[in-house]
Amino acid sequence: MTTPKIGNMAPAFTTVNQQGETVSLKDFRGQKNVVLYFYPKASTPGCTVQACGLNDHISAYEKLDTVILGISPDPVPRLQKFIEKYDLNFDLLSDVDHPVADKYGVWGQKKMAGREYMGLIRTTFIIGKDGRLKAVMAKVRTKTHHDDALALVEEHCF
Repeated sequence: MTTPKIGNMAPAFTTVNQQGETVSLKDFRGQKNVVLYFYPKASTPGCTVQACGLNDHISAYEKLDTVILGISPDPVPRLQKFIEKYDLNFDLLSDVDHPVADKYGVWGQKKMAGREYMGLIRTTFIIGKDGRLKAVMAKVRTKTHHDDALALVEEHCF
């Protein structure tokens, strides 16, 4: 599993959001910085804390010309329920067969309760307006993720 290198162009992707609308990374190039965060499963405790923290601080991201995109292997209907239940104000992207996670090197071996399995590894990528990867958060703390990601946007995108 290899994550993209900082300074290189972020891997291009096109997928669908919670409403089934097509979203491509290139849509933001030249206009917005992107916080692309990969999370394992909508409506689970850690993923909910992470999403709600980002949502509660969305205005701080908007002031920095930054959009938040959450991406998981969840199907579109599950993403829509997650958005509605927690009144989230940013797009969640569906990566059912994990092609985007594969490109970013975040689909891999996980361990939980003594069991090993393949799954999505919680990781965040900070992408500049130029489309280049500025920072990678490999060790994500769900409770402080919103502040940690914001600090990286401020540090690397301005």
